[in-house]
Amino acid sequence: MKTIYTLTLSLLMAFSLFSKAQDSKASTPLYDIQIDDIHGNPINLSEFKGKKILFVNVASKCGFTPQYKDLEMLHDLYKDQLVLIGLPCNQFGSQEPGTNEEIVEFCSATYGVSFLMTDKIEVKGENQHPLYTWLTSKELNGKKSSTVKWNFQKYLVDEEGELIDFYYSVTTPMSSKILQHLSEQ
Repeated sequence: MKTIYTLTLSLLMAFSLFSKAQDSKASTPLYDIQIDDIHGNPINLSEFKGKKILFVNVASKCGFTPQYKDLEMLHDLYKDQLVLIGLPCNQFGSQEPGTNEEIVEFCSATYGVSFLMTDKIEVKGENQHPLYTWLTSKELNGKKSSTVKWNFQKYLVDEEGELIDFYYSVTTPMSSKILQHLSEQ
């Protein structure tokens, strides 16, 4: 009788550990989400497997707009291991009112932006883009839920498409909070 009890207890503990391990994995793969670049061409996120991805909702007329400079520096320094994706959004103080063409012109002329930019999207609310539904929902990303509070909030994803963490706008792109996840390989 004691052997059956011990075996049952062991199986229950193993199942519990397996369930917890499964809970930490994303239920929906990031790489299946569809999004277009700023020129209207589809981006195949699965092309970035093996690299970390930093998603940043950006705006041209925000107090945090100068972060474009550090985003470009981060992109240049870590381009072999990090894909940086800027996602223009006009939901916070109407600080990204321009067309895609105007956004490209501003970012290029003012900050020399060369990292990937997407079509203008919504990062919260009824028309939230599926990418941001994934980034902000623990049920989908397997890690944690969040709310996008303002422009230049950052989401870091690992080489396997798993959410690492998110960082509010005040966390600069070159912050040790982000850089600790990027090492020379």
